[in-house]
Amino acid sequence: MTSDTPGTAPELSGRIRGGPAELLHDEVLAPQFGFESRHLLRHYVAIEKTLAAEYVRMDLITAEEARRIAALLDAVGSDTLSAQPGANMSDIAFALERHVEAGLPAPVAHWHADRSRNDLQACAQVMYGRDQLARFAGALLELGSVVHALAQETCDLPMPGYTHFQAAQIITPGFHLAALSEHLLHTHARLLNAYDGIDTCPLGAGAMAGQELPWDRDRMARLLGFSRPQPHALTAVASRRWSAELTAELSLLGTALSRFTTDLLTWGGSEYGFIELPDELSGISSAMPQKKNYPVLERIRGRTAHLTAFHFDVLLGQRNTPFCNLVEVSKEAGTHLLNAFDSAHGTVRLLTEVLRRLAFRADRMRQVCEREFLGGFSLANALCLTEGVPWRTAQVVAGKYVVLAAAAGAAPAPGEPALLAEAAAGHGIALADPARLLGDAFDVDRGLERMVSAGSARPDSVRAVLRDQQEAYQRLRADWRTRDGALRAGAEEVDRALYGAPDDEIHEEDGDGTPTRVQHAR
Repeated sequence: MTSDTPGTAPELSGRIRGGPAELLHDEVLAPQFGFESRHLLRHYVAIEKTLAAEYVRMDLITAEEARRIAALLDAVGSDTLSAQPGANMSDIAFALERHVEAGLPAPVAHWHADRSRNDLQACAQVMYGRDQLARFAGALLELGSVVHALAQETCDLPMPGYTHFQAAQIITPGFHLAALSEHLLHTHARLLNAYDGIDTCPLGAGAMAGQELPWDRDRMARLLGFSRPQPHALTAVASRRWSAELTAELSLLGTALSRFTTDLLTWGGSEYGFIELPDELSGISSAMPQKKNYPVLERIRGRTAHLTAFHFDVLLGQRNTPFCNLVEVSKEAGTHLLNAFDSAHGTVRLLTEVLRRLAFRADRMRQVCEREFLGGFSLANALCLTEGVPWRTAQVVAGKYVVLAAAAGAAPAPGEPALLAEAAAGHGIALADPARLLGDAFDVDRGLERMVSAGSARPDSVRAVLRDQQEAYQRLRADWRTRDGALRAGAEEVDRALYGAPDDEIHEEDGDGTPTRVQHAR
């Protein structure tokens, strides 16, 4: 067969006499079939079982016929079906239909009446996206737990905080990590919202305009674990907004993780030396034996760029297309959805392990805090609030003192009281006790304790934030369990409707060899 020669007529439509060309099969249909067989087949099976239960409710097939169909569906595995241009047009929905028909002792005339592949495929795809989102949420929760635990361990360790790439104020690793934890919680809230937004069932929309039989769309949605049916038939089959929304959230998260990873890369540099990773997470230079590199951090930051690229791919695949069911949108535009989730999942796993194994060097961080004039803001505040110096003048005096002390080679603590008195005198200000002002302003530990506002770097404030975050993580776990419970409850209900037995019962074969009951593994 050449790439231009159709295969044997598959007898699936009176409109086309032959199967797809070999080139079309090899380049498009077979790869798509393989992907759906590996990743979407169980969703197709669940949908077909739900539809069988509906045929019974509408008295179009018997309970016995539905039971046989369900048993054959449950026996399907990823190695059961194959892309055959001449038999199933290399389409997984047709392959599943043909497989079941071949196993039935007699044709079931009304099975597949009033049906379209459009809503079937749309439903399987959104179920797949929903699963990927829930799976990723689990990895993100683990990262949050590790970040939260490390923040609790390090909220008493002074370290320099930076603005505009310059040492600015005294913070702690715990304070910085609590910010990352907060961002992860914010992302989780958005992911839950995204999940609930896409938790609408397309089934029952038909090709685009609805269906002619009285399908119970509320029931079908519930059986498939959805919270509700998609109310508009055209939206159900035409929109793949959910894939753009999910990849957008991954892209936003990737941007944030890139920024936090940049801080780790900075802190791990030899000029800082604030953090250390174990040898098994480190690299070497082939030329410079003195170096211990952290390429894993570069990998993490580099991978975050892919998440934005995958999002753009989804957007570009959908733009300038009509709002209808379209392979370009439903399949081509979603080609890299799995890659996006796999990349995000791997990135989060790497960062989780890094933070689980990371150690902060308290001595190096304190040295920088003691070396830099990080109490300049506190000195200006003290001049204003305790000495009555107008704020802007106090800020100028404090700045002039830092310049004079640095030029004299004086350390921030205990400082040079005479230089502070000199800076103040230049503005007609006489200070009663400049030594006390300096001693208090540039004391490293006091630099943390004086921050009394909620949400500050003060260790007690950080602990309060972390307590609230811990409660938020607990609520998130409960929220995701609730959504998983809806999926399980729906699957159990459809099995009860079809088999009239618990879904873990093992079913044997009839005397004619037709499987009527199987053990369900979900």
